[in-house]
Amino acid sequence: MTRESWSDWYLWLAGQVSSGQGGEMAGANDAFEKRAKRDRVARLVRVANLLKQHPEGIRAAEIGIRLGISKRTAYRDLTALEGELQMPTWSEDGRWGMLESSFLPPLKLTTSEAMAVFLATRLMVRYADKYDPDLASAFEKLAEGLPGPLTEHVTRSLDVLQRAAKAPQFVDHVHALTRAWAERRVVEIAYAPARYEGREPHGRKATVRPYLIEPSTQTHALYLIGFDEYRGGLRTFKIERIRSVTISPRTFEPPEAGSVEGLMRSAWDIIADQPSTIVAVRFSPAVARRVAETVWHPSQVLETMADGAVLWRATVSGTIEVRLWILSWGDDATVLEPEALRNDIEATHRRALAAYRPARADDPAPVDSRAPADSPARADSPARADVPAP
Repeated sequence: MTRESWSDWYLWLAGQVSSGQGGEMAGANDAFEKRAKRDRVARLVRVANLLKQHPEGIRAAEIGIRLGISKRTAYRDLTALEGELQMPTWSEDGRWGMLESSFLPPLKLTTSEAMAVFLATRLMVRYADKYDPDLASAFEKLAEGLPGPLTEHVTRSLDVLQRAAKAPQFVDHVHALTRAWAERRVVEIAYAPARYEGREPHGRKATVRPYLIEPSTQTHALYLIGFDEYRGGLRTFKIERIRSVTISPRTFEPPEAGSVEGLMRSAWDIIADQPSTIVAVRFSPAVARRVAETVWHPSQVLETMADGAVLWRATVSGTIEVRLWILSWGDDATVLEPEALRNDIEATHRRALAAYRPARADDPAPVDSRAPADSPARADSPARADVPAP
């Protein structure tokens, strides 16, 4: 069996699996059968990848654990590779492997490119709080082109990912939203806002045109960014809070190229649907160098003060997310504007002080200026019409 690339082999495998399934089905049954075939092809590719990555052989039970399938299904897939697809596999003492002659040429990467892939792997696995079979499968394939030492590190990282909590509903929702985004289809979602948001405690229905699916560096979560038809503007939804997803037959035209990405540049992290706000912060000389070493936001402007402090300015989408960053600097950061954020940070420090020491008679009472809308991790945010409906 000679194939020049993994993509060619995947297409060949898809054809082999499809040709082995006889009969014609119509309507929904036909669609279901096609999806089942695609799922089986993807799974067989992953089984073959595992055999290739373990020249010493791997047990069916271990394959099942890595792929999230039963041991019985793993045995069926191994039998299919050997019987239906005539791939040169071997089995000995309960271990399965693939003969060297069936291996495909590895992806050609420079050492620097391989390191970039490895760092991406480490970053994604480090922040993954739940098991993602697609992420695991993607990195299993990427490991094919990495030098030996990096392949070992990637494999160990994937072992860590394998131990993450399983979240099948979350994975199903990501799959559905990804499909809707790729096909430009409108989705109907049931959404449950966080309790601290103070609005719609029982959740709501939303009709959304998916524009982006974005990861958050602050919450390590995935978010759907799209046009909320009922609210009439761009809106951000945390995918973990989505209870159900239904892909509608309606399609939509995407906004003007680059418009959503342009809005995302104003976001501190993931929320891009808040009013643009100029934020100015004075950082003490003790941390000025660390602040100046990093580009925290594309719009930032730095000014060194006479006393060695740094004046940091940026225009961001609201203050919900930048608030957490400012608080992380403690008393080395002083908000100069906007006034509402300055008052909020001051009140937060007062509450923290009150929590660490008994109240004294001459202390002003701490004021809780927090509003549900200003929760730092808030994801379901007010609509913004900067990106109009096409």
